[in-house]
Amino acid sequence: MIYRVVVKPGSFKDEIIDTEEGKLIVKTRKKARDGEANKSVVELLAKHFGVGKTKIQIVKGATSKHKTIEITG
Repeated sequence: MIYRVVVKPGSFKDEIIDTEEGKLIVKTRKKARDGEANKSVVELLAKHFGVGKTKIQIVKGATSKHKTIEITG
């Protein structure tokens, strides 16, 4: 399954918001440096979808706030 994700690093709390347009907004407390925000996004999505972290891959946008995420399994 492919998802379009907008990441908001440095947020007040960690949360995932489903939008009406079918995108996910992932708010993370981690800052966007040294891959910390990306790691947090993977962890939050794994918990949200009930899959292992290895099942989630950032396909596009590793250095952008707008990402394409693939979830397998």
